[in-house]
Amino acid sequence: MNTKTLPNSGLVLAAFAAIYLIWGSTYLAILFGLKTMPPFLMSGIRFSTAGAILLGWRFYQGERPEWLPTLQNAFAGILMLFGGTGAVVWVEQHISSGMAAIIVASMPFWFVLLDYRQWSYNFSQKIILGGILIGFAGILTLFSSQTGSISEKTVFAMLVLLAGCIAWAIGSLYLKYTPNKHSTTFNAGVQMLAAGIFSGLAGWWSGETQHFSLAAVSSESWLGLAYLITFGSLVGYLSYVWLLSVRPVVQVGTYAYVNPVVAVLLGTLIAGEPFSLRQMLALAVILAGVLLINLPKYKNLYLKTA
Repeated sequence: MNTKTLPNSGLVLAAFAAIYLIWGSTYLAILFGLKTMPPFLMSGIRFSTAGAILLGWRFYQGERPEWLPTLQNAFAGILMLFGGTGAVVWVEQHISSGMAAIIVASMPFWFVLLDYRQWSYNFSQKIILGGILIGFAGILTLFSSQTGSISEKTVFAMLVLLAGCIAWAIGSLYLKYTPNKHSTTFNAGVQMLAAGIFSGLAGWWSGETQHFSLAAVSSESWLGLAYLITFGSLVGYLSYVWLLSVRPVVQVGTYAYVNPVVAVLLGTLIAGEPFSLRQMLALAVILAGVLLINLPKYKNLYLKTA
């Protein structure tokens, strides 16, 4: 697609709707899929299918892989999609989809803390440091919201998801600073296929294959999986990639404010998940922290467009 021409405003709005609403709704789709499908195998089918579609398309277009970039993307895909998104799938067995979305809302903090090439700038900005502190106060508020009913399994699931956020950030930063000759679509296909294979192996190693039967999967779970493949992994991700080519990164990144709100609303209204005032407070505090760490970028964007 030629990104030098002015993009159609309708397409831009549709793409933003995709990353705002679709990505926020994937938490609920995961919940439906988990009703009769084990987490690793569900992730394996999702990512392998989506990755095969993207790679098949690029092969049809004449693109061919080079070994080093392919291995680099496979490594990043395992970190981001198996370690990050896969963690979301696994923990939704033990915590609500809304709570999972709130924890994932802390992702920008890990980018700031782990991007060592930007430390001299990030840690010299008091507003960014304040945003990090406020964000982690929100995470602590979320943990404390479970006081009285929290179990060791719940705590462990929340910690696993935080580790998944770190894995996603590490994989993303690795890709950011690693030159690559392949197209973005080809890279995404490699990342998804590698994560799908790794998820399948994890399902075999954990014993999921011994008890899994396709005949036992409900239509609700199949629909959830189909939604994750088509809308979550294809439409949503490709909309995100396209928006990065036609809109400022800071503007595209606003999906981080909307996704957890969508996930919480859908989880509460459709799945009947409980949601407390303290969890709402935690979400507000975390998003306030995200706003603060991005505020310098928003100011720069305003100055460039003014």
